[in-house]
Amino acid sequence: MDLFQRSWSALRAAVAGLADEDFTRPSGCTGWLVRDLVCHLVIDSQDVLITLVTPATEEPTHDAVTYWHVTDTPPAGDDPLDALTVRLAAAYEEPALLKFHLDDVGSAAGRAAALADPGLRVRTQDMVLTAGDYLSAYVLEWTLHHLDLIAHLPGAARPPAEGLARTRAMLEEIAGAPFPASWSDEDALRIGTGRRAPTGAERAALDGPLAGTLPLVLG
Repeated sequence: MDLFQRSWSALRAAVAGLADEDFTRPSGCTGWLVRDLVCHLVIDSQDVLITLVTPATEEPTHDAVTYWHVTDTPPAGDDPLDALTVRLAAAYEEPALLKFHLDDVGSAAGRAAALADPGLRVRTQDMVLTAGDYLSAYVLEWTLHHLDLIAHLPGAARPPAEGLARTRAMLEEIAGAPFPASWSDEDALRIGTGRRAPTGAERAALDGPLAGTLPLVLG
């Protein structure tokens, strides 16, 4: 729960610190500018709020790791929801409006998370999780998108180290094997999810089942 707050606060602070011209730069998400990614974070905030007030009585069916599923199709940016996000982002016109909306809805999502009972069962996407597991799953979401946000902004603030480490651990659990110890957490996350290709040396460090399973496309 605390790591959710730290990861989310760091990501929102990074957005707040962007210059207007940064919003038209490419992000680490295929087909999305930074402004599109920030608009997606607004939608994510809404999802957190909706899920935390959608209780379930059944036993949990998923946890923070099994919440994620692996697909074989890398995002191309032409999914209907992705396309809607791009249109919504363009409608803001001024970056300040997008910043304001993320701060407004994102702060509310953070407060709701802080008030949530970790043992509360909630429903989302035909899954039942505890609120604690649901929010833990979002540590991965916030951390990967923080990396996406700063992919072409080398001077921007980076994700918290503990969020990077936790996300790496979750991704390794999803992959069923650890990434090479020589890879930094950021490199492991970028390579492991296909956000960049490994160098020759990084590829040579891969062995065992990982060599044939990366990248992991999460949905």
